[in-house]
Amino acid sequence: MTRQKDTLAVLFADVSDSTRLYENMGDTAAFTQVRECLQILNDAAQRYHGRVVKTIGDGAMCAFATAEDAALASIEMQDRIDLRPPQPGKSKLTIRIGFHYGNVLREGDDVFGDTVNVAARMSGLAVPGQILMTAATAGLLSPELKAKTRRLDALAVKGKAQAIDIHELQWQDSDAATLVPGRMPGFSQLTEPRLRLTHQGREIEFRMTITIGREPNHDLVILDKMASRNHARIEKRLDKFALVDQSANGTYVTISGRDEIMLRREEFILYGSGRIAFGESPKRQPNLTIVEFHYESPEERLAAGK
Repeated sequence: MTRQKDTLAVLFADVSDSTRLYENMGDTAAFTQVRECLQILNDAAQRYHGRVVKTIGDGAMCAFATAEDAALASIEMQDRIDLRPPQPGKSKLTIRIGFHYGNVLREGDDVFGDTVNVAARMSGLAVPGQILMTAATAGLLSPELKAKTRRLDALAVKGKAQAIDIHELQWQDSDAATLVPGRMPGFSQLTEPRLRLTHQGREIEFRMTITIGREPNHDLVILDKMASRNHARIEKRLDKFALVDQSANGTYVTISGRDEIMLRREEFILYGSGRIAFGESPKRQPNLTIVEFHYESPEERLAAGK
């Protein structure tokens, strides 16, 4: 099948906390709710000249010819989901949306490429009821829609030389938006958070996602037998760093002065200083490879003049 180059706005919309939805409502009722939600996403996409490329679990990936169409569709998606009444005794169903406009490769009905990855990243960063996009995408919107956007922060994305500015599209006509005190253009670039890692006597300071495991292609190679080949990753999320375990035996985190925490297919926001072990607790196996970390928030760096 022939691949063709195109320029599109790619949008991801996901049902928030769908796992808990299934637990609370049961498979049949939850599936009905999700299916109705996906129909709303499909209808909104078509209304603004887009289409659902595919459904992914409890969400949808959509494509639009313009960033304007994607923005209008995302507002309608949020509006219509918000108007749905909650089930008796159940929490209200919400969605999170992220989109980005850029170059893609089309193969049949599917689309691939960096634009898709960035759009998925925007969706992953959004909280329930939120719409996020890149600054480049926000710059393509009409003055009316651009007035509804606000800059939140900058995000370091693996493979990108510079951090990506993130903008929120405020779809509700209210004054309830949360203010972001002290932020001004360029603030996050001047005072980005830092995470320093010490591994085998070598100190590493990074801003991007870092991968960890036994395979030699990882940024941090852990040779312990209990560690998995693709054990974990640490990724920057706005002004925080999340340690994401994807291993068989778990990841052990100890924050200075606190008890050890075991992660198994879970994630944890790193803060302060501490140490990380892979596949086994250093309490039981003293000769494990230990990675020490130290996190500095933007506020700490600003106060220190860094």
